[in-house]
Amino acid sequence: MNPDGATTRPPRSAPGGRSQRLLYARPGIIVTADRFTVGRSTWRVAELTHLHTTRGDQDPVAARAVLVSTVVIGGIGLMLGFTGGLHRLTAEAYLLLGAVFLVPVLLAAAGDRWRPPPYELWGRRGDVEELLFSSDDEQQFGQVSRALRRAREMHSYGGWEDPLAAADPWRPRR
Repeated sequence: MNPDGATTRPPRSAPGGRSQRLLYARPGIIVTADRFTVGRSTWRVAELTHLHTTRGDQDPVAARAVLVSTVVIGGIGLMLGFTGGLHRLTAEAYLLLGAVFLVPVLLAAAGDRWRPPPYELWGRRGDVEELLFSSDDEQQFGQVSRALRRAREMHSYGGWEDPLAAADPWRPRR
């Protein structure tokens, strides 16, 4: 117990005396100063280099819908062109045909909105580039990637501690 009556708990220490500072913890995802764990996969932070983020592939269902609608509409346009049916169409039919050609664009926009591509965190371990983490949630992805970058910085600076966390605030004696 401190003289001012507050109790403090010593930080947990890992084997070798280094503290296991927890930077991020949610179900299935843990980032400490020494380890990065996602599900059953775990990496030592010291081994990870060249961290970078990307966006994953589009949703396969949305991509197929765009492809199928483009092929069908293009096929209808070609059939009308080869059969001479385009010469017999009215102005309203041309407007309707133009609106139908927008269907693949609208499907692509809707698929991107409803099922956005996932955010991915990649890194190198040795000579192999690995997908470390992937999420559809932008906020969670940002928190995890920042925590891992912070762990890399702490490790590269030889156990650097956060100055605000290590500060002892002044308290008046009563």
